Amino acid sequence: MRAKHLLILMMISVGSYAQQYEKSSSGITTAVAGNEVKIQFYSPSIVRVVKSPINKPFSKTSLSVIATPIKTVFTASSGSGFIIVKSDKLSVRLNTKTGEIRYQTIAGEVLLSEKPNSASFTPFDDAGNKTFSISQSFQLAKDEPIYGLGQHQRGNLSQRNQKYSMMMQSNTDDPITFFQSVKGYGVFWDNYSPTTFEDNATETYFKSEVGDCIDYYFIYGGIADGVIAGMRELTGQAPMFPLWTYGFWQSRERYKSQLEIVDVVKKYRELKVPLDGIIQDWQYWGDNYHWNGMGFLNPEFPQPEKMVADIHAMNAHAIISIWASFGPKTKPYEELNAGGMLFNFSTWPESAKDVWPPDMNYPSGVRVYDAYNPAARDIYWRYLNKGLFSLGLDGWWMDSSEPDHLSFKDTDLDQQSFLGSFRKVRNAFPLMTVGGVYDHQRKENVEKRIFILTRSAFAGQQRYGANTWSGDITSSWETLKNQIPTGLNFSLSGIPYWNSDIGGFFLGSFHKKLEDPEYRELYARWVAFGTFCPMMRSHGTDAPREIYQFGSKGTRVYDAIEKFIHLRYSLLPYIYSTSWDVTANQSSMMRALVMDFVKDHNAWNVNNEFMFGKSILVTPVTQAQYLKQVVNGNDTAWAEDFSANKSTEVYLPAGTSWFDFWTGEQVAGGKTLLKETPLDIIPLYVKAGAILPLGPQVQYAEEKKWDNLEIRVYPGNDGRFVLYEDENDNYNYEKGIYSTITFKWDNKAKTLTIGERKGKFPGMVVSRKFTVVLAGTSQAGHPGKIVDYNGNAVNVKL
Repeated sequence: MRAKHLLILMMISVGSYAQQYEKSSSGITTAVAGNEVKIQFYSPSIVRVVKSPINKPFSKTSLSVIATPIKTVFTASSGSGFIIVKSDKLSVRLNTKTGEIRYQTIAGEVLLSEKPNSASFTPFDDAGNKTFSISQSFQLAKDEPIYGLGQHQRGNLSQRNQKYSMMMQSNTDDPITFFQSVKGYGVFWDNYSPTTFEDNATETYFKSEVGDCIDYYFIYGGIADGVIAGMRELTGQAPMFPLWTYGFWQSRERYKSQLEIVDVVKKYRELKVPLDGIIQDWQYWGDNYHWNGMGFLNPEFPQPEKMVADIHAMNAHAIISIWASFGPKTKPYEELNAGGMLFNFSTWPESAKDVWPPDMNYPSGVRVYDAYNPAARDIYWRYLNKGLFSLGLDGWWMDSSEPDHLSFKDTDLDQQSFLGSFRKVRNAFPLMTVGGVYDHQRKENVEKRIFILTRSAFAGQQRYGANTWSGDITSSWETLKNQIPTGLNFSLSGIPYWNSDIGGFFLGSFHKKLEDPEYRELYARWVAFGTFCPMMRSHGTDAPREIYQFGSKGTRVYDAIEKFIHLRYSLLPYIYSTSWDVTANQSSMMRALVMDFVKDHNAWNVNNEFMFGKSILVTPVTQAQYLKQVVNGNDTAWAEDFSANKSTEVYLPAGTSWFDFWTGEQVAGGKTLLKETPLDIIPLYVKAGAILPLGPQVQYAEEKKWDNLEIRVYPGNDGRFVLYEDENDNYNYEKGIYSTITFKWDNKAKTLTIGERKGKFPGMVVSRKFTVVLAGTSQAGHPGKIVDYNGNAVNVKL
């Protein structure tokens, strides 16, 4: 045995037979039920399990997991028919007859069990490689909700009694082979081939088409935040985005000229409506033969460098659409093709002509690149850097990053990537292509934080500075409603940054487009929802969505949109501090109620509400309220009807009291109430004990310093909030160049302590004022207490 690995061959007498296992520095290896089984501690609360047939032992390098096992003190012992491996957090029991593994807390609570004899290896020919199709089944408690599995559009929060064919990432679905339980554990199935997940009355299983071994991780976190922390410990932490990315974004399919996109920013500035980001969608490169040419070949964009400079001069930022495919007349295509680094399957656009349906008399010849190949990623970045990044663009919109796979044939997956068959690694494509851009830009430039907007994701993508949007969804009330659990399950999969096209991408049945009164109401409600997503971004086709397309100041829909954009900016100190909590403490910004109120069983499956950060409960309005039918002869139509305010049902979780954000009224938790919801109101309730910093009215995120913030205190419980500040961009925060101020509310003493400032950074506000307001009393017209603060601790009696 190899002493340097501390391998010890153990002979354990069990009745009439001897069970052998090897003990290493991190776990054990043994032979059970015809399979080699490895149980390995990555930490005291994270266990990796690898199983492979005895005659074909196998280990693999993960694409998602970047962690290596940390030194963990554990014991291994045996009894009649079992081996127990135990850390100070987990007990893992292996049945040596059935191969079943059971996970328990040290106190003896059963968390999860495999189904006995359920590890399956079926021989499979993967494009000439003799391997297996694999599956593993688990047994969950009867009433145990589970969450995660990535982004799906079904409208459910709990994933019990669901079946997903995770064939591949798609436009609106991003399967991630990870779920977590209300019991405080998670399971990550580390496989990238087409996979089926199913939960039914008898079992919960993952089944993958290709796998040399079963490879999964069991994570015990105690609570949802702990599970997510464990998942990020394995797959990477989420870096910070620049402050400006949390402002309001405007986009369209598409701005057709340099003049048009610059004029949109000018118009927002003239209207004094805040704006921080604008996006140039596709075809700035010209025709489809030059698809994704990494340059402005379209004559309507004659001076792209000036275009970017003009946008920057108005204190806005620009990102641009890039794809994972190239047209045959582009330089990247030529170089990638010469190196055998292009796949050969049908992708978007199929035709060279910009028509619908595609005219296949003129095939585009567009092909997807092999993002698994490091040389291909190098080529991709070289052209991106030279053609676009050098212009001063601020980020990337990585569209079709799954990528689009049209007219699918199973034989398409037989093609070889750098890492084997396309089938074997299919679902990791977005991870690889997004990671390639992130890694290269980090090496190129540390002054600009990377921001990537991407349509697809897989486990681990949070480490690449990416915010995923929910794809080309259709405009409808049902779609809006479904976005809530869609975003929540995505966040519960460990990736904290998500958003949707405000208003829906396709207008669908709204034939009158922006003149349709129902659509106008839907859009206003979607803006309100978007205010409380990690990214607030208006986008769509069929009709432009800029605020001035909905009327002018003084009209109902325009005013509602403007109100929520301003609200977003007033919340920036809270949002940016929450983003620091995501990076530093593995938190989540968009939070299912079960994350913070797990003891309230009524909160477990609430799919129409969420916490934004840890203080604000949000209940989006997801049905039309202000419409009436008008009959004109034989025709009927919908018209606006604002003659009376309507209401929306809100559930307030138990265990705390709540404050109406708009009125300051205090309400007990553990009950359902009705909240009046005129068009410019979304139900918002703030948890007792919350401390909410509110910023100044601005036209863009960095227009004014935070030298006089309102600090709104919500009494009823003790509370704590950390105000985070830094240079708003660059990666100096990774070197400790930032500051924090901790606010603590002592509810019994009615005293707010503003703690000593920790840390510093260039441009920091040294002396400032805080206006402290006690919600529920001072909020209704009282100016609050003005506190001078120079970095030393201050107590404020309220």
